[in-house]
Amino acid sequence: MASRKADIAAEQAYFDAAAAHRDRRREGLRQLPSAAAHTAAATHLRRYADAAERALGAADEAVAFGRVDTETGETRYVGRHLIRDVDGEVLVVNWHAPAAAGWFEATVGNSAGVHRKRAFTCAGNTIEDITDTILAEIGEAVDAHLLAELTRGRTGTMRDIVATIQAAQFALIRAPRDEVLVIEGGPGTGKSAVALHRVSWLLYQHRDEMAPPDVLVVGPHPTFVRYIGQVLPALGDDGVELRDISRLAPDAPRGRTERDAVTRIKGEARMAGLLARALDARIGTPDPAERLLVGGRFVTLPGVEVAETLATVRAAALPYADRRRLLRDRLAVLVAARAGVDPTRSDAVGNLTDRLWPPQTPTGFLRDLLGSTARLRAAAADEFTPAEVAALHRRGADRLSRETWSAADLPLLDELAHLIDGPGRRYAHVVVDEAQDLSPMQLRAVARRSANGSLTVVGDLAQSTGSWARDSWDEVLTHLPSTHPARITPLRYGYRVPRQAYATAAPLLPVAAPGVTPVEVVRDGPADTGVHRVGLAELPGRAVTVAREHAEAGRFVGIVCPPRQRRAVEAALAANGMTWSSADRGELGGAVNLISPQEAKGLEFDAVVVVEPVEIVASDERGHRLLYVALTRTTGHLDIVCTGDPVPLDAPVRPRPLADVEPGATFTRREAHRLAEHLAGQLRGAAPEAYWADVLAELRATLLPEGAVSSGRPTDG
Repeated sequence: MASRKADIAAEQAYFDAAAAHRDRRREGLRQLPSAAAHTAAATHLRRYADAAERALGAADEAVAFGRVDTETGETRYVGRHLIRDVDGEVLVVNWHAPAAAGWFEATVGNSAGVHRKRAFTCAGNTIEDITDTILAEIGEAVDAHLLAELTRGRTGTMRDIVATIQAAQFALIRAPRDEVLVIEGGPGTGKSAVALHRVSWLLYQHRDEMAPPDVLVVGPHPTFVRYIGQVLPALGDDGVELRDISRLAPDAPRGRTERDAVTRIKGEARMAGLLARALDARIGTPDPAERLLVGGRFVTLPGVEVAETLATVRAAALPYADRRRLLRDRLAVLVAARAGVDPTRSDAVGNLTDRLWPPQTPTGFLRDLLGSTARLRAAAADEFTPAEVAALHRRGADRLSRETWSAADLPLLDELAHLIDGPGRRYAHVVVDEAQDLSPMQLRAVARRSANGSLTVVGDLAQSTGSWARDSWDEVLTHLPSTHPARITPLRYGYRVPRQAYATAAPLLPVAAPGVTPVEVVRDGPADTGVHRVGLAELPGRAVTVAREHAEAGRFVGIVCPPRQRRAVEAALAANGMTWSSADRGELGGAVNLISPQEAKGLEFDAVVVVEPVEIVASDERGHRLLYVALTRTTGHLDIVCTGDPVPLDAPVRPRPLADVEPGATFTRREAHRLAEHLAGQLRGAAPEAYWADVLAELRATLLPEGAVSSGRPTDG
């Protein structure tokens, strides 16, 4: 013990000295602009000083997270940021530097020249504990420092994992940038964190060629983007652009709902061809003779000449708007040659251009296209059936400003923005998380943001759900750039999900994703999975009670709730006087957080309460995968509140709404049996009369035409 205290004291002295040099450097940077000869130089120096100060990290941050003692007797301290003394000697090595590689690469099987690794547990820059190890491969020994980090409480934001990066993760972080790297990993493998640290690594290694604003990170929804938002700034990489997939599209009012069948059609890659053909069809045909009033006199342009000009412009490899400007310029030249006057002050050329090549905006064009069966039919060519054309058609709002757009409309708007105005902002590297769920049109939106084909793709096929649930990465890679080779690399070890929770979820894998290999979990959790079977009327209250108990114990709690139970759970939260954050509003960070199974992807909580698994399964065609997601969001405690089976392996699939069923189609005996089983589950526990209307509404929407059954309460019969 005395030796340990002496070691900590000696290390603290080193930390204090390094912090003093860091503070000296910080103060020098702050004084730098005052030495400028003039205002412009001062501005330049201030920018440099600000960037250099950010590279030093926070003033109260630990100067290092580890120390490496090599077999040759050399000692290196490894931290998030480089620190030098007054003579320029390195006191702390930046984790990106080659000199720090031994910290991440050393294992029992491959020491990488390392004799000892010392990990520091700190509060600010004060050392609280040290752990001496040679980093072992998972399965032989688990790093005690890693286990301590994994048991730390979660918050509303992801933390960086730089102090506990494992050898397999480090290999992906430092992978070459000239490839499409697919990081596939099950729950808790750290795949999202690895992708973000890869961004930091690339920015450091290629700092002369790319800066943080040259990188784009795309997430599945706003809550996830907020959750990961502090990782890169903590690593000194401010300015990386973070967007959820819907924010790649032009700004437009959102919130329109539509049938799954329509969503599926709009997501298919063939929609790109339909849009391009529809836009090209808006280009007009000149009259046999075009008469223009220019400078008080009429000028006649032969239709043949105008048509030839139009054909030349049409063939140009330019966006729609650029070709429109080119047409106007070419028409002005024709008029000048005929009239002998400059036509630029006349509206005549502009009017003719507007008629032959109408100006377009993405929103205006798409509203008009979807509102016209004739235009849709013409643009569909032979790639869409009449039924699909009819499904795409809809009545638009009377005013464009009142038009609202569905989630599936947004990639179409982005495609149109590209067709009309050309390439927008492009990036030296693009990261896309939860890529396994994206439609081809969404993947096209991601792909066109890449300037050079360098991408990091993150996901897990076992968690692929929704309209575009996939079983193969080939279905994703088909729609991404092929400039560089693609490499799919799995992460085998699950660090964050405890063994008890994963054991609860693992039986779902053979049903949900038979081809996916389960992860190897490295640690035990604090408790076994809690299963709370209750009647339907008790379901919301029990879920809230369990969540409150976890919150009162200081845990960060997620309630994963299917849509049909959400209102009741919110009412129970309010009745208990509890405040909560709601993921559907982009919130995350309260003691209790209410999230849907879809929103849960990529998030982590100290404790998770999963409400009514059978409804989660029934809510989606890949519902078993959604339940797998829900059960693996915890880093500690897992509780299931249910009326029946907590892990239903043979639960009913999502009932098909009538609108999505072909005319004359009927339910098979198996589908009818599953539906009856599902509805019976809703009535378990003697549900009170207040719930009957919801159950009957589901039955009517599923089996009967609209209006075929009058509303009202069920009779005794």
